[in-house]
Amino acid sequence: MPRPHGFSYEQHTGGTVRITHHGRPATTLNGPRAAQFLAEVETSDPQLVMARWTGNYKRGNERTARDHPRNRR
Repeated sequence: MPRPHGFSYEQHTGGTVRITHHGRPATTLNGPRAAQFLAEVETSDPQLVMARWTGNYKRGNERTARDHPRNRR
């Protein structure tokens, strides 16, 4: 599976964090979730952390699963 890329985040006043993927809004985090995200993104691979927090990490095997004979209709 390829590594995630294209994610970025912006920290806004009031503790809000907005995560974007290729310039499009992916999610907004507030309060303790935003603080937890910021702590995690500083200690780990930022692209992987942002992909996980947005739910955009399940990429790569969907086409294979869709083409499986059991899933064809």
